[in-house]
Amino acid sequence: MGHIDPTKEIFAQFRENDRPGPIHMLNLVRLRKEAAYPDGRKASGAEAYAAYGRESGPVFERLGGRIVWQGKFELMLIGPQDERWDHCFIAEYPDVGAFVEMIRDPVYREAVKHRQAAVEDSRLIRHAVLPIGKNFGEIPS
Repeated sequence: MGHIDPTKEIFAQFRENDRPGPIHMLNLVRLRKEAAYPDGRKASGAEAYAAYGRESGPVFERLGGRIVWQGKFELMLIGPQDERWDHCFIAEYPDVGAFVEMIRDPVYREAVKHRQAAVEDSRLIRHAVLPIGKNFGEIPS
């Protein structure tokens, strides 16, 4: 069983850390070959995920969200060799409140059904935005 939605406990921690400023959300998504819609409709995982993007995109943009990086997975150099990701991107939100408002939006809540049908496994990792250091061993405070 993959990771698709956050637990209530983790989401509560996410909301409680409501510091000012933007957040970056690293998204790693593995799609099902065939979407698993509860109503039995037929679509590939890629088609269902594309529907999620089309339908949720206007809400994401209206709340100030934007994609700041995306890449195509090629090889797991360090890590489980059986892991692969179909979509890899970082979404930026102006603040925690914008993300929370997005997932509570009725249009988004309808669109997320496509994501739930499409996704086999995923990671969604929240990051604070930091200035770039001189090298990767220097983490600015």
